[in-house]
This record gives sequence, C-alpha cells and structure tokens, in this order.
Amino acid sequence: MSSDELERRYRRLLAVYPWEHRRVYEDEMLAVLLAGARPGQRRPGAADVRNLVGAGLRARLRVGARGFTEPSWADAATVTGLLAGVVLLALAGKALLDQLVLVPSLPPGFEPSGPDLVDWLGVAGWAGVCAAVLVGWRWVAAALAWAGVLGWGALVAPQTGDNPTYVVDTLPQFALAVVAAGALTVPVPRRRVIAVLGVRRLLALLLAPAAMVALLVTNRVTSPAFAFVGGGVSYQVFYDIEASSELVLWLYVAGLAAAALAMVIAVATLTPEVRRRIVVMLLPVAALALVIDSVLAGWVTSTMNMGHAIPLVPAQWAMLVLVAPVTFLAGALLVRRREETLRMVALGRNADREQNT
Repeated sequence: MSSDELERRYRRLLAVYPWEHRRVYEDEMLAVLLAGARPGQRRPGAADVRNLVGAGLRARLRVGARGFTEPSWADAATVTGLLAGVVLLALAGKALLDQLVLVPSLPPGFEPSGPDLVDWLGVAGWAGVCAAVLVGWRWVAAALAWAGVLGWGALVAPQTGDNPTYVVDTLPQFALAVVAAGALTVPVPRRRVIAVLGVRRLLALLLAPAAMVALLVTNRVTSPAFAFVGGGVSYQVFYDIEASSELVLWLYVAGLAAAALAMVIAVATLTPEVRRRIVVMLLPVAALALVIDSVLAGWVTSTMNMGHAIPLVPAQWAMLVLVAPVTFLAGALLVRRREETLRMVALGRNADREQNT
C-alpha cells in the first residue's frame, strides 16, 4: 500500500516535466525512483523533490524556448514591431502637432509653447523605425527602437520621486516601445513584414493611425470657443473631442472608429497562428493600462486632490513591473496549450478517417 502511495506522489512530481518528456521517459524514471526508495517509504525525499522539480522546470523552459523559434512567432514579431512603431509614431506626431498648430479657440496666454528637441526626436526616431522595417533593415529598426526605450529611461524615470503620476501615465507607452524593440530584435527574413501583411493590410496599418491623428488635430483646430448659452456650454464633448453640434461630434467619433476598425481587420484577417501571437505580444500593454486605470485610479485621484505627490509603495511598483511579463507568459502558455489541443484533435480525426477507410 505504501508503494502505491509513493508511486502516486512521484507521478505528481513528474508532472512538472513536459508532456513530450513524460511520454518517453516517465515509466523508466518512475522505476528508477521506486527502486531507490527505502522499505516502507511513503513520501519522496527532499533531495528527490528538489532534483525532479528543478530538472522538470528546466526541461519546460527548454521546450518553451524552442516554441518561440517557430516561424509563426517570427512572423508575428515583425508585424507587431511595425504595428507598435506606427502607433508610437502617431502618438509622437500628435504631440508634435499639438505644439506646432495654433488653436484659435484658446484665449491669449494659453497657446502652446512650441515643440522641443525631444518632440522632434520622437517623431524622427519612430519614423526611422517604421521606414527601416519596411526597407528590411531589421537591426537599424531594432537599434532605433531600443534607443527610444533608453531615452524614456533617461528622461522620464528620474521623475519617479517628484512626479510619479506622470511616470505612471507614460508606462503603457513605454511598454509599447519595449514590445516594439523586442519584436524587432527577433530574426526574420528581409522584408518579411510585407510578405506577411500584403499590400492592403500594410496600407491599412500605415494610413489608419495617420488618419486618426489628422482627425484629432483637425478637431483641435476647429474646436469652438468656450461660451455659456442659457446656463450651459455651447459645444458637445466626448472625451477630448469637441464640436459645435452633436452631429459633428459623432462624425469625428465615426471617423476614428473606422480607422481603428481598419487596423483591427488588417490583423484579424491574418492566419490564426500569427494573429494569436500578435495578441499575446500586445496584451501586456493592454493589461498594464487596465491596471493603471482601475487599480491605481484611487491613487491618481488622491494625488491630484492632495496637491502633492503621493509615493507608490513597493507592492504597487512591483505590480506595475510584473503585470506585463506575467501577462505575456500566460498568453504564450495559453496559445501553446490551445494549439496543442487543436493538433491532438486533428490527429484524432485523421486516425478516425484512416480506420473508416
């Protein structure tokens, strides 16, 4: 009876190993472990537990690393790198135009101060990233993207103590820059992004963000002047979009939604393997933004009302640091499990067809 219990517990420990390893070696390993057990032993020894768990985790890491070398990961990486670069270029361009374009509705003294060197470098850097990806200069694109990541660290990170809300607000954009840099570092054939996307999808990903920036800048320039009419304001507001009438407001919203939909369709029409991996790569940015908007919403409100910076506690910083990598690893694991399940189902169907034949 004790040997059966010991065998069950050893099998639970061997579950740490990948399924492929267990299928080949589990019976042999179990026989060796049981042969070396003491008479009457009911639990695995501490040394056995340590060795099995450590070796199993290392085996899983090796299998996982091999999974990231699949062609679908490389294809998803090159598309994700371009997509993130285009979005960051659009954000940098919007910030630059906000400083360059005068807004007639603003009262005197509230005009923008004008762009600085950082604004110009942001636009030039991410434009260079996108151009290098399209030309096929992957290392140039990756170097420029990592330069943007390091630039954020040099300019924004030192403000953690004095202005933590600004640092936290820019974290999703920083995470997107890290995703772009990491994705563009993955080796891919020259101009692979064009082959994966095709001309139509590529144009959608390039033109849709530019159209969104054009709509937002146009809305800012044509926004009506602030005035009270009958006790209420004389314009319609939807988030940061302002218009003189509800119809014009919803036309702006419809234009932005159409541009965003074009980008979603461009990604959604890719092969399922590439599409899943693009979602996995971008999901950490969405998870980080969700955590900031939900979990830290009270902290942001308190900081604004108190009139001085409220430092984040170490647990909050740890959450912000860990949420992105944990989300990525969880997504990669789910994709692997789903595709393994689909593969096993396909093998079962093929076996059934052969038996029927």
